[in-house]
Amino acid sequence: MFDFYIRYEYWFAATQLALAMLGMGATLKVRDFVVVAQQPRGLLLGLLVQLALVPLFAWGLLIVSQPAVGLAVGLALCAAIPGGTMSNVLTFLARGHVALSIALTAICSFACLLTTPIVLSLLIATQLPGEFVMPAARIATEITLILMLPLVIGMGVLTVWPNGAARFSKICIRSSIVIILLVVIGATGAGRVDITKFASSEIIILLSFVMGLAVFSWLVPKLLRLNGPDTAAINIEVTFRNINLALLIKASLFPAVVGVPDPVGDMVLFTLLLYGGLVFPVAALQVYLHGKRNRQAAGSSVE
Repeated sequence: MFDFYIRYEYWFAATQLALAMLGMGATLKVRDFVVVAQQPRGLLLGLLVQLALVPLFAWGLLIVSQPAVGLAVGLALCAAIPGGTMSNVLTFLARGHVALSIALTAICSFACLLTTPIVLSLLIATQLPGEFVMPAARIATEITLILMLPLVIGMGVLTVWPNGAARFSKICIRSSIVIILLVVIGATGAGRVDITKFASSEIIILLSFVMGLAVFSWLVPKLLRLNGPDTAAINIEVTFRNINLALLIKASLFPAVVGVPDPVGDMVLFTLLLYGGLVFPVAALQVYLHGKRNRQAAGSSVE
């Protein structure tokens, strides 16, 4: 069973994301994105945090902790990539500003074609292979087919079938969550994350990075008095990185060769997978706290 998961891991992830975007699209109208453009404060702040403050935080952590090369490269990759489309699902569950979350994901994903090589060069210049090339075509294709196309189709469902769109959205979102559970079970059963490969000090460094992103991406919008839904969108978007993209770049930087040991490449892989494992309970807490606050705020405004 777990061999089956490994063979089709990419399609598990792609199906989950496509269903999630379909479901969220069925709750959105064009005017939701118009509001983001007309009130760009949240979007601009989210871009600033994602593209500038996250790499700056990673740089400071790398200087202070001086981790092993593999861990340093893994952290740099996490800092260089955009937020994942899973953050859109979590923002939806947290009653955050979904249109803002999707806009941040889309813009940062396209921007990463330019910014990721720059960030990696600044953070880990001596560890990058000279022939490194950003897999731009594949990233652009996946953004179009897995993020944008299902979103547009979902928005079309709301337009042509307004009475059934809510039910359609629930079915898609719940199906997406079921597949997430299957991914967690499959990845765990297949032994993709082996925590015994890390020293306790390395786990602490990685956990510090996860918690640091979660805290400052909540604190900055809060200090600048953004509303609850916008804060939730930025907080979750920054914390939940696109690990699938990071794994793709890792394969380009440190391609696995059968029978040839690669301790650095293996450590990079473990770092990315462990980040993906550590971020789930943090994201679950974010969804609970933001969802509770946003529900209360919505209830107060109705009264």
